[in-house]
Amino acid sequence: MKDNYGRDIYYLRLSVTEKCNYRCVYCMPEDSIPTDDISLSAEELVEIARAASVCGIRKVRVTGGEPLLRPDIIDICREIAAIPGITELCVTTNGVLLPKYAEPLKQAGVKRLNMSLDSLDPETYRKITRRGSLEEALRGVNAAIETGFDAIKLNAVLLGGVNDGEIRELLEMTRAHNVNVRFIEVMPIGDQADLGEFIPAARVLEAAPELRDIGADGVARLYKLPDGRGTVGLISPVSSHFCPTCNRIRVTSDGKLKPCLHSADEIDLRGLRGAELENAICAGILQKPQKHKLDSGEKSASQKNMNEIGG
Repeated sequence: MKDNYGRDIYYLRLSVTEKCNYRCVYCMPEDSIPTDDISLSAEELVEIARAASVCGIRKVRVTGGEPLLRPDIIDICREIAAIPGITELCVTTNGVLLPKYAEPLKQAGVKRLNMSLDSLDPETYRKITRRGSLEEALRGVNAAIETGFDAIKLNAVLLGGVNDGEIRELLEMTRAHNVNVRFIEVMPIGDQADLGEFIPAARVLEAAPELRDIGADGVARLYKLPDGRGTVGLISPVSSHFCPTCNRIRVTSDGKLKPCLHSADEIDLRGLRGAELENAICAGILQKPQKHKLDSGEKSASQKNMNEIGG
């Protein structure tokens, strides 16, 4: 389905929980204690995905919080993957639970995984996640690689004075593995809006001038080391926003459709069924704004933290 600016909106990011076993500095407050009381049921989540497919959605990414904390996550993925018109199902995770869930997710129809990996230094990793273990995260990465998903993306949010000195080490992972290491500019959103020095994605090219531009993949500009097996992605929502080609909508775990991540506008889908639900989702697509204002130095207009929206 086309929005009012001619963009083909075919991608739904569907959050299934606000809960997470981490408290990443760019995502949620350290003292946050979210519960599942507000989260949609598996039936409601699948019904939203089904209605979205009627509105032209072909790709669904299951997010959180940490989606693998839901005990019914495999059933949710299996049912969404079976919806006619949904051609690609992906999951975003911090990876810690993948040694248990990687194979069941693949069997359920998940084709691609995105994992957070902001540092390869144990102390820095712990500092960013506030409670995570790098060793556990790397076990998750290995489980994903061994399971053989169609694509594996490792996301590193660039934080000035924290992990920006590890750019070279992180992208070197693409030399040994067929993965896409993606460097993402930190976004001023929610309670985590002030995170120190802003590092533009272009800093990666300064750290590795031998990277070769090989085109675009959705919101990321792709590069490759001369002898790399995988690729390097740069995502620049602040320094060079991709609003003109944005193809996505989001639904929060409590059933609010967000036409734009950085807008305060939401449409409540909870309790809607059938044609009423389909019409609300299509209306949400048509309400998608032309662009956000982060590139003009403004803070995100969203009133929620990333874990409340869906990372």
